[in-house]
Amino acid sequence: MTNRLRLVWVITEREVRDQLRDWRIIFPIIGITVLFPFVMNFMAEQMLDFVREYGATIIGERLVPFLLMIVGFFPISVSLVIALETFVGERERGTIEPLLNSPLADWQLYLGKLLAATVPPLFSSYVGMFVYLAGLMLKNIPLPEAGMMLQIFCLTTVQAVMMVSGAVVVSSQATSVRAANLLASFIIIPSAFLIQGEAVMMFWGTNSTLWWAVLGLVVLSVLLVRVGLAHFRREELLGREIDVLNLRWMWKLFLQEFTGGARSFKEWYFQILPATLRDLRTSFVLVTVLAVIASLLGAMQLSQFFIPLQSMDGADVQQRIDGLLSASGAFSSAPLLAIVWQNVRVLFLSMVLGVFSFGIIGVLPLLLTTGLSGYLFALLAANGYPASFFLGLTVPHAVFEIPAALLATAAVLKTGVQMATPTTRQTVGEVWITTLALWSRVMAGLVVPLLIIAAGIEAWVTPRILYFWVH
Repeated sequence: MTNRLRLVWVITEREVRDQLRDWRIIFPIIGITVLFPFVMNFMAEQMLDFVREYGATIIGERLVPFLLMIVGFFPISVSLVIALETFVGERERGTIEPLLNSPLADWQLYLGKLLAATVPPLFSSYVGMFVYLAGLMLKNIPLPEAGMMLQIFCLTTVQAVMMVSGAVVVSSQATSVRAANLLASFIIIPSAFLIQGEAVMMFWGTNSTLWWAVLGLVVLSVLLVRVGLAHFRREELLGREIDVLNLRWMWKLFLQEFTGGARSFKEWYFQILPATLRDLRTSFVLVTVLAVIASLLGAMQLSQFFIPLQSMDGADVQQRIDGLLSASGAFSSAPLLAIVWQNVRVLFLSMVLGVFSFGIIGVLPLLLTTGLSGYLFALLAANGYPASFFLGLTVPHAVFEIPAALLATAAVLKTGVQMATPTTRQTVGEVWITTLALWSRVMAGLVVPLLIIAAGIEAWVTPRILYFWVH
């Protein structure tokens, strides 16, 4: 194993030496690494003087570590072109054939290229951050706390690995440098949103939450490396032609995977769909356990966020329930459609988030909902409301709604598993279409019907159950 890893390092050394010989790469990196921290130092000094004038020193204290994070992030985003050209750039220049003919295994070649693309951006980020800190000391600006600086260095490291890993995956699957650069927006834009979220955590002072961000990025980076290794095949690098957006082929593949080869609706519903549910058993159990944990954690938040509720007598409760009954109408379709649309929209958002995170972030909408439900139950109980009140509000429609949400989320998690599973029969695009068809099959076969039933109960039955409960 040591000899195999040594071959990986040989590839890394070769690639880094080639990069250091190219002045078009070295000069921009050096310029950004050296000059950009001084700009951030100047901004930090000006902002600190401004906020001190108005007595808002806490803003200035939290601005300094934020600028440190930006100094570390900026060289990575600019140097991402190195990772994007890892495979497709050499393919266009005609310099990759000797490397592909070497006796290296596919995983050795891929990891060597990945490490070589990670070293320069990460090194430039570290140098820039140390230059920024040195500038702060020269201007007698207080440095961030040691724990905060450790968090920022860890965030910079895992963000660099995540972005470079995603860029190398793009480079190994793209057919041209132009296509790779365009696809890089799916890496840079989510990373920019992530930086904004981390900035909010810093300004709110919730530094402990940043460690969860570090953990999530570590998991995402591992999955990106896994996806790259799972779908990298050197024999296809030279054989790929310019991709053409073949909508007819995409729809045909999607329809084939959606139907599963069924010749009738009965066969699809009673054979293909049950087989899909059996494949989702592990994901369903995992999602259920996470939902239970989230509800318990939500209930535990009552000690920190207790809200005294104004008690209502029987007349007030009855008046509000009468308002719900009149709003729901005599079996009007308006509330049903609104509820169904809200639930489907949330589950669709879960799927979109799961596509960009291999199913990890796609679990968050379900966890947030169950966490809020656990908190609400604990809050009502703490304010003296009986458990039957909360159960009457939720159980009639939750019997159908919760299984639907669990199934949809399990399908999202399954898509991430399939993307990271090695396959020799499908490309990344084909796997993505296949997983989308699996999610759509579960949504059309079970989730949407269950949501319609749940919405009907929530709009027409639950208010009446509460009405009889009050009386």
